[in-house]
Amino acid sequence: MKSQSPAADIASNPERFHLWRRIYSRLGKYWKAVAVAILLVSISAATQPTLAVIMKPLLDEGFTGAKPYYVWAIPLAVIGLMLLRGVTSYGSSYLLAWVANNMLLGIRRDMFDRLLGMSDEEYKRGDTGRLLNRFTIDAGNVTAYATDVVTVLVRETLVVLALLGVLIYMSWQLTLIVLVVLPASVYVASLFIRRLRRINRDTISMNAELTRVVQESIEGQRVIKLFDGYERESGRFGYVNGRLRRFAMRAASADAALSPLSQFFIALSVAAVIAVALYQANQGTLTVGSFAAFMAALGQIFDPVKRLTKIASSMQRMLTAAESVFTLVDSKPEADDGTREFEEPIEGRIEFRNVGHRFEGGRANVLEDINLVVEPGSTVAFVGRSGSGKTTLVNTIPRFVVPSSGQVLIDGCDVRDIKLKSLRRQLALVSQDVVMFDGSIAENVGYGALDEATRDDIRDALRAADLLDFVDSLPDGMDTQVGENASQLSGGQRQRLAIARALIKNAPILILDEATSALDNESERQVQASLERLMAGRTTLVIAHRLSTVQKADRIVVLDSGRIVEQGRHEELLAQGGVYAGLYRMQFRDE
Repeated sequence: MKSQSPAADIASNPERFHLWRRIYSRLGKYWKAVAVAILLVSISAATQPTLAVIMKPLLDEGFTGAKPYYVWAIPLAVIGLMLLRGVTSYGSSYLLAWVANNMLLGIRRDMFDRLLGMSDEEYKRGDTGRLLNRFTIDAGNVTAYATDVVTVLVRETLVVLALLGVLIYMSWQLTLIVLVVLPASVYVASLFIRRLRRINRDTISMNAELTRVVQESIEGQRVIKLFDGYERESGRFGYVNGRLRRFAMRAASADAALSPLSQFFIALSVAAVIAVALYQANQGTLTVGSFAAFMAALGQIFDPVKRLTKIASSMQRMLTAAESVFTLVDSKPEADDGTREFEEPIEGRIEFRNVGHRFEGGRANVLEDINLVVEPGSTVAFVGRSGSGKTTLVNTIPRFVVPSSGQVLIDGCDVRDIKLKSLRRQLALVSQDVVMFDGSIAENVGYGALDEATRDDIRDALRAADLLDFVDSLPDGMDTQVGENASQLSGGQRQRLAIARALIKNAPILILDEATSALDNESERQVQASLERLMAGRTTLVIAHRLSTVQKADRIVVLDSGRIVEQGRHEELLAQGGVYAGLYRMQFRDE
């Protein structure tokens, strides 16, 4: 099996060299701290061979009584060396930890910025488990191993070189034996590098899968209980958990094999050294002190050599984790090619002009030749069977979906020419899937005004959403913590919180995406009243399955297979007896 050193492997692979360069360019931002840490590491490394050198005068002159002051001088020297080693070791460890944590801070900030900038389609395609894994595990591995590699390479290389100097000084003949054995040991250890790289890659992927399975089990715990999914979920978890164990055991096996192999080569070299040393002692060319110093240095050299060989596995883990991290950092951000900004306030006139769309990899268009004008201040409802294109059409307005053909215009401006921030400032959304953040009621409602809202503004929004009496009845009022995704509130209360958030934004265009479909009749009536106040004076686009909620709309647009097949007021469409009338009769009969 052909193998090569880690440095040669990286140099011969441009992609891995690029990863290496990117990691250490981030480390280079803190070069002053790194330089001081390397200096301290070097001082700490220099103390190690000194302890071996002391053995020669101690045995040759100390025990013979030739130099009586050695009685106190050598113990003091040992104490001084150990104190120096302890101080420099602490200082270097602290500085490198500071560098690693600052690197981690920067990497996670870059990852999160790119995460927020991802397009809507990227989010849909994304693997949540893998994304979370990059933040929690991969980013930490990159920074931890980056500083660890620097420390080990500098410290252990200096220690090995210094100890080799001691060995050569004491006996070049014995050192020659060591220099023959050491490369063989390094070569054998390097055979495991490629295997460890594959295992590390598989482990990272499986860790992401484990995160996903656990997350789904937490979010779907009620479904699991109601549908008796214990065995299925336990089976999924057991499979992933078992695979992780197998990968861990393969890595442990490769790591553990290094120790007995190293010990075997150590035994070979020590046996050869003892044989030659005994011969030299008999010839009078080697003293007891020189032999003791040589053996002390030899005993110390194998650990740093072993750490240097094992650093290869740390390099592979670092590069594999960096590959995962920089995949996110380098991911394509949401396109924002707009150059114009709206002059506020806008009228809110929306026009769909020959709009068509096909999702990437799709076999057919989900929208086909849509032409429609929504006048300012009017309410237009989009209805149709599931998959008819309602949500896709409305999502072209905030550019969550970019049409494959045609134009979407607001006040005569193509939305693609408008900067995303300016465009989305004009829009407010209330959907069936209410998203709330872990914080207070006031923070969640004020989110719609980007923290510019006063407490009076928040109270006015809560009052308009028919939620103020409920909030005032809580012990902490508006400062009540809502929990993760407002889990402590009912569905209707969460919906009205979302309405209050949309109210406080005061955007001229409002999108209602199945805003009441998940509510019971009583909650729906309360929320509908709040919605009517929210819709007043705004251009409103309503996506609805419940046709009873759109009867008052100025116009109802019926879509089927991505095309507009009917449009008009409720009474007009019923009188036509077409698709809308069929949907209405079917829903009325079901209810």
